[in-house]
Amino acid sequence: MWKYIKILLVGFASGIIGGMGMGGGTIAIPMLTAFCSLNQHAAQGANLLAFIPMAICSLIIHIKNKLVRFDGLWIIILSSIVTGVGGSFLSTLIKGKVLKRIFGGFLVLLSVFCCFGQKILDKIKDGKNGGKIEGNKNKNN
Repeated sequence: MWKYIKILLVGFASGIIGGMGMGGGTIAIPMLTAFCSLNQHAAQGANLLAFIPMAICSLIIHIKNKLVRFDGLWIIILSSIVTGVGGSFLSTLIKGKVLKRIFGGFLVLLSVFCCFGQKILDKIKDGKNGGKIEGNKNKNN
């Protein structure tokens, strides 16, 4: 019984995160491996299966709220399908422990980017403009 409660809690947490557009797998996969004793491959497979209805529901809500831009959408869809299939085949060739470490590293990088990404991008942008800020009307620039 406790096993099903844990799985229900994982689904609840990943559904909330996924519904916000951040990807429920960032929560579901670590929770499934840590709390539900699934191996990395099974956790990723379960996440992908759960993603389908969650993505459909979230997409409908975001379209109704006019939060989806349709320009360039087919490029994103097609490239995601191709790389998703390739990534799935590649993950079956990697051992579970290695895959877990790769996923953990990805989460660390994602966390750093979420915390400091805009500052890093602003510094890069400023460097490419010779220190000038776009839109600055100063005659000395």
